[in-house]
Amino acid sequence: MNCAACDTMCRRFGKHRNGLQRYRCPKCGKTYTEEHDSPLGSMTVPMDKAVLALQLLVEGASIRATERITGFHRDTILRLLVHAGGKCEALMGRLIVNIPVKDVQCDEIWGFVGKKEKSKRGEEESDSTIGSAYTFVAIERRTKLVLNFTLGRRDQQTTHTFIEGLRKATANDHFQLSTDAFKGYVTAVNLRLSDRVSFGQLTKIYSASREGEQRYAPGDVVECVPVPIFGNPDPEKICTSHVERQNLTMRMQIRRLTRLTNAFSKKRENLWAALCLHFAYYNFCRVHQTLRVTPGMEAGITDHVWTIKELLSTQP
Repeated sequence: MNCAACDTMCRRFGKHRNGLQRYRCPKCGKTYTEEHDSPLGSMTVPMDKAVLALQLLVEGASIRATERITGFHRDTILRLLVHAGGKCEALMGRLIVNIPVKDVQCDEIWGFVGKKEKSKRGEEESDSTIGSAYTFVAIERRTKLVLNFTLGRRDQQTTHTFIEGLRKATANDHFQLSTDAFKGYVTAVNLRLSDRVSFGQLTKIYSASREGEQRYAPGDVVECVPVPIFGNPDPEKICTSHVERQNLTMRMQIRRLTRLTNAFSKKRENLWAALCLHFAYYNFCRVHQTLRVTPGMEAGITDHVWTIKELLSTQP
């Protein structure tokens, strides 16, 4: 290490209290500490307790439960979540690009921020940052890799953003794409993915809801009709079962998406961070029961099971 003032080679000068090497310039006497990695940014919490807090969050614990177990203040946990979410977002944006795929399924799952859509009043009705928030998810059927996800309204604009992200995540090879019967997919896929997909939608026909179930559940599915949209999709593979199973995983592992509780997100930023952390953990850290490896390993992106500490330490 050279002195910044006089450009003289510095000599070792003991250790800093955090264990890092210190140096001192023999000419001007200025001291320096070696540059060190700071995976938690400006946060000064111990790494082992930070990893524990994030482990609890990805396993479905609430902010308050994590606060009681770790001893961290809830505001510290939220700052840690947002920091980890940003790192995970950058990591997936770097690694999940041009992935060869054969069979992709897409679906959207409902949630809300702040309050439900019907409870908005006055100026809140035009505020898109509160109310219903849908998470669009694309998963590869064979590897179970989550290729892309988008948070927004269940509208055409969000669907276009989602499909554009899916295009960047997949290689320029032909594959089959299956979705539910949401009409927004047809326009978005036709504009942004028609050159590389055979596209089909699964239309579900429901029975009338039973008495007492109208509020929380639709009627039973009595028939599923595969409908080819364009290209040459295999009717037997027009299916959304795998991505809908991913919806269950999200409900179980992301406390903010658990129904009929008060654990819903109060800020959109926190919900987005929780989604980024969940999908990075799912792709690279969590061993899939049927694959016996992580989806990232099955897709050939990584060669080992990652830890949460690796997620935090990886540079964008």
